[in-house]
Amino acid sequence: MTTIINTPQTPQVRTDDGIGFFVGFILLAFIVVVFLVYGLPAIRNMKGREINIPNKIDVNINQQK
Repeated sequence: MTTIINTPQTPQVRTDDGIGFFVGFILLAFIVVVFLVYGLPAIRNMKGREINIPNKIDVNINQQK
């Protein structure tokens, strides 16, 4: 006859102690600071296309030969 021995599993112990959250928070704070320092001034200084419309348009339909 075969003897089967069931050993209990060892409990899972978490050892990460929040370092991933801390690194993610630091990375997010860095991205926000870079956006505030470089992104907002670049967006504020953007200018659209400048279109110059003359006050008077000279349409001369008389052709000289």
